[in-house]
Amino acid sequence: MKVVILNNDFRVYWKARLSFLHEYFSVRNIEFFAIELFGKGSPYTFDSLSGGQHWWTCLFPDNSAADLSKKAIKDSIYSALDNLQPDIIIGPSIVFFPGALGISWAKRNKKKFVMFDDAKPSQVKRNFVVQTIKNLITAQADALWLPSKTYDHEYRYFLDRRIPFFYGFSCTDNDFFKAESHYDPTSKNLVCVARLVPIKNIDLMLRAWQLVTRQYPLYNLTIIGNGPQETSLKQIAAALGLTSVKFVDAVDNEALPAYYNSSVAFILPSLSETWGLVVNEAMAAGLPVLLSNTINAANDLLQEGVNGFGFAPGNVDQMYGAIVKFINTGARDRELMSRASQKIIETFSFDKMGGQLFTMLNKLNNQPYEAPGVLAKVVINAWHGRYNTAGWDNLDRK
Repeated sequence: MKVVILNNDFRVYWKARLSFLHEYFSVRNIEFFAIELFGKGSPYTFDSLSGGQHWWTCLFPDNSAADLSKKAIKDSIYSALDNLQPDIIIGPSIVFFPGALGISWAKRNKKKFVMFDDAKPSQVKRNFVVQTIKNLITAQADALWLPSKTYDHEYRYFLDRRIPFFYGFSCTDNDFFKAESHYDPTSKNLVCVARLVPIKNIDLMLRAWQLVTRQYPLYNLTIIGNGPQETSLKQIAAALGLTSVKFVDAVDNEALPAYYNSSVAFILPSLSETWGLVVNEAMAAGLPVLLSNTINAANDLLQEGVNGFGFAPGNVDQMYGAIVKFINTGARDRELMSRASQKIIETFSFDKMGGQLFTMLNKLNNQPYEAPGVLAKVVINAWHGRYNTAGWDNLDRK
């Protein structure tokens, strides 16, 4: 069996994930290839482009989507797939170029298509017509690959149409972060890792932190990340007199364990997260977590009072209360929270991801091809996708 996974780019979390899958499948009689479209334009600009592996290709290493015509993108994807002739294509939401063109190529060539997505439909604002068209195309997928079963109710439309679901792609290299972990329950430093954009809600966290410092002046907050709000957030911190807040530029994964090891808890106040993989990393490193209740990962990874505390992201008092609740937790209970984080995160491991994907791929490979209906075929052939990540930074997604 030959499998190709497509995406706009495979930065940050995808790197270790794909390397694991390639090795995992190589001893299970599956040829695994990765194709990313663009070398420029990624929201994760601090991370470098991968390359050098025969099985991992970037079609436009020196371009962003804005530099290219839709025809050029389509022709290049089709050519790459024509050369590889995969049995199964794995791609993102059909909103994006690799998802739309991946399913189009698969249907033209009577192959299978698996769509992965970590966004819940309720998090994305679309009008009825647009959502209906998206559903029509997505319903032609042979399976959906979602983060966890907590997504099932949001994707009920596709479950009702007997499209198979499987889970587990929202995982990180737990072993790497766990191996480097040295939890110190006496530390007085909290850490937040996030892009400095409106949807991360850092400004409200700073206001909550001001309340914390009045009562607990010895505690510090480190914010790791960069983005268009960097200057304004630093100005807010200065205006609030927050000398205990330190801003650190974005770092790659290899450097993160040192920051986790010097911290006693992780906090993420986002207004919305399709998942929030940095939570996985922090938990694998053994940190208790303080999470907004609008972070999708919190539904699976946060157990209130066991490995951390939750709060409503728009409520400064609640955020302050969650932080204070943790600060008032004794050293022994902090250690128990640390261990709980590492135990919980093992349910989202590379091995579990590989096992579920392997089972699903074999199941799909043994099933007959299902052709789309006439209307679905017309729509699939007409829609080539787009590349618009601006909405990732703001709550008003479209």
